Amino acid sequence: MWYWLFKYALLGPLLWLIGRPKFEGGENIPAHGPAILASNHRAVLDSFYLPLLVRRRITFLAKSEYFTGTGLKGAFQRWFFSSVGQVPIDRTGADAAQDALNAGVRVLGQGKLLGIYPEGTRSPDGRLYKGKTGLARLALETGVPVIPVAMIGTDRMNPIGSKMWRPAKITVRIGEPIDFSRFEGMGGNRFVERTVTDEVMYSLMQLSGQEYVDIYAASLKNKGSADESGVGDTGASMNGSAATPPQDGPVADRVPDTRAG
Repeated sequence: MWYWLFKYALLGPLLWLIGRPKFEGGENIPAHGPAILASNHRAVLDSFYLPLLVRRRITFLAKSEYFTGTGLKGAFQRWFFSSVGQVPIDRTGADAAQDALNAGVRVLGQGKLLGIYPEGTRSPDGRLYKGKTGLARLALETGVPVIPVAMIGTDRMNPIGSKMWRPAKITVRIGEPIDFSRFEGMGGNRFVERTVTDEVMYSLMQLSGQEYVDIYAASLKNKGSADESGVGDTGASMNGSAATPPQDGPVADRVPDTRAG
C-alpha cells in the first residue's frame, strides 16, 4: 500500500513538478513476468524516478545499512524502505555475493521486476563505470531478460553531497530487452559473466551518452582525493584503452549495490 501512496500521492506529484520527467521506451518493459532492470546510477533520485515512471512495481535489493540505523533518521529509513517493500542485503560478509544472488532469484521467482545498479555505487563524476558481474550471475541463473535503463538528469537535480533537490529536466530511457539464452548453462564461467555484464554496460553507454571508464567506481572513490592528477587518468573509454584497471577481488566484482550508496 505505501509503495503506491508514495508514488501517486505523497512523493510522486512533487517529483513530477520539479523534474518534468520524460519517459522513453516504456513499451520495452513487459506487462507481466520477471525481468531485470539494469540502470546506470547517477544519483539517489534514480531510485525514485524509475519507479515513478514504470507502471509496474519495482523491487530493489537495498543495502542492509538502511535497515540498521539508529536514532530518528535510522527509524525513518527502516520504516520507509520496509513500507515500500525493499529487500535488505548485507554486502560486507564472506557470503555477500551468494546472499545477493539468492535474494534476487527469490524476487524474480515471484514474477517481479528487479532493479539493479551494475556499477555498484553512484558515479563519482557523471561517467559510466565498469559493471559488476553479479548482474550476469543473476541473469544466467534465472534466464530472465535484462532491460537496460538510462537515467539522465538526476545528477543535476540531486548532485552528490547536496541536501536539497534542484529543478532539472529528467529523462528515463528504457532500452530493448537483452536475451542471454545463448549462454544457457554457462553460469559460473567468469569469462561469460564478464561478457554478459560488458554487453549490458555497452547498451547503457549508448542509451545514456555517458563516457565509459573501465574501472570500478568504488575503486575510484576509495582512492579519494589523494590522486591530484584527476579522474581522467584513471581509466580508458570503451573506444580505446590505455590504462589497466585495478583487479578487484571476486566478491567486489560480483556484488551489485542495488540501491543508492
